[in-house]
Amino acid sequence: MARRRATDTEPTDLPRYFVWVRGLDGPEPQKWAPLEFGVGDWKREQVLAYLELPEEERHLSLSMLARRYPPPRVEGNGAT
Repeated sequence: MARRRATDTEPTDLPRYFVWVRGLDGPEPQKWAPLEFGVGDWKREQVLAYLELPEEERHLSLSMLARRYPPPRVEGNGAT
């Protein structure tokens, strides 16, 4: 199967959501294609914030998105 280069990817094929989840050391950024909370909604408690990305931002790296959309404040686990 032929692989497409990342630059050949259509914006509609890229992950659609930028999500901050609760990590071991505080908030961690992720990119999700569908906004799924999983079986039994176990992921719902781990999601701190999410944003549907405009098509022109879907190709950006996690680090660029994390700078553009900083993590939310987290209370109760020692991380800020």
